[in-house]
Amino acid sequence: MSVFPRPVGPRAAWKDFRAFLRQRGREQWIGAALAVLVTIIIIIEFLVDSRINTAPPQQIIYVQQWSANRTDAEIIAQQKVDQAAKEAAQKEKQRQFQKLEKKLGMD
Repeated sequence: MSVFPRPVGPRAAWKDFRAFLRQRGREQWIGAALAVLVTIIIIIEFLVDSRINTAPPQQIIYVQQWSANRTDAEIIAQQKVDQAAKEAAQKEKQRQFQKLEKKLGMD
């Protein structure tokens, strides 16, 4: 017992498909073409967008080279200098924010 009705085969299916397409009006062809075109444009946009700005930029990291035989006193002295520079930068940033606060009238 066959599931599909007679005539079944690639040629019959192709003839049936061609007959179906011949019955379509001009407006339906234009609509189908526009639908396919819009779909292709959307797919192309997704493909192009996926290749833009995907890699992170190169990041340069600077390190300080220290000698292996420096003393604890040298380490502590350098830490104090670094801490003073960090505090100075924080105070400068705070001063700039206070200046902006006064300029905007947020006293």
